[in-house]
Amino acid sequence: MAKILSYEEKDTWIHRLSGVTKLIFFLLWCLTSMLTYDTRVLVVMLIFSLVVFKISKTRWSQVGAVFKLVMVFLAFNVFAIYLFSPDQGTAIYGTRTVLFHIAGRYDVTLEQLFYELNVVIKYFTIIPAVFMFLVTTNPSEFAASMNKVGISYNVGYAISIALRYIPDVQSEFTKIKHAQEARGIEMSGKASFINRIKNTAAIIFPLIFSSMDRIDVVSNAMELRGYGKHKKRTWYMEKKLLRNDYLTIGFTMLFTAAALLITFADGSRFYNPFV
Repeated sequence: MAKILSYEEKDTWIHRLSGVTKLIFFLLWCLTSMLTYDTRVLVVMLIFSLVVFKISKTRWSQVGAVFKLVMVFLAFNVFAIYLFSPDQGTAIYGTRTVLFHIAGRYDVTLEQLFYELNVVIKYFTIIPAVFMFLVTTNPSEFAASMNKVGISYNVGYAISIALRYIPDVQSEFTKIKHAQEARGIEMSGKASFINRIKNTAAIIFPLIFSSMDRIDVVSNAMELRGYGKHKKRTWYMEKKLLRNDYLTIGFTMLFTAAALLITFADGSRFYNPFV
């Protein structure tokens, strides 16, 4: 079974970048996507995200399951926006173009559809960046790189362990799932959607208990090795910032500045095609 969202060594220029470089790119990229509602900027970011994701050679088996969950959440989010604020687009863009009426106060307007389209694009600009960051960053090298730029090695270790722990949780989940199926509990597509949710939810508690045991083992091992005794430490894996790292960081900063400048050029972060 392929491990989901776990680091995999590959020979691409993205993998060769420092973990710090990828973290800076990820944070600035997400910040830009959150701040802007300019469709022109978002479309450029979406295309660039997909290109970078393709270059990273990330396999669908690594992200497919998580991507489906994200799509379910996205669909629910879009529906909730319309349910609670059916005229949000009208309030933002200042016009109201009714396409058809549903019931009561619920009209489908062109402005609302355009607003929710921007919400969807925002998700799709961030999702590839998240996947790319997780599957191309070696946890140990990332922790060393963070410490090198002045971040406490305690923070670096915490993030490193969290990234390493993802495959372990997946493996434990699979073991518990197979044990449940061996007892006759149907968790495949043959069961109804509701039953699958109930049966999957039953795995959560055993998974939590096994995770707590694993945390206790790791904590004891670190304590026995004198972790945290000194303010500084050496690293087995450490990657220096090279030319491509500086170019990537520079490009990301320039793109963020340009994107925000275009976004707020008219005093609003919403691109309005209706005026």
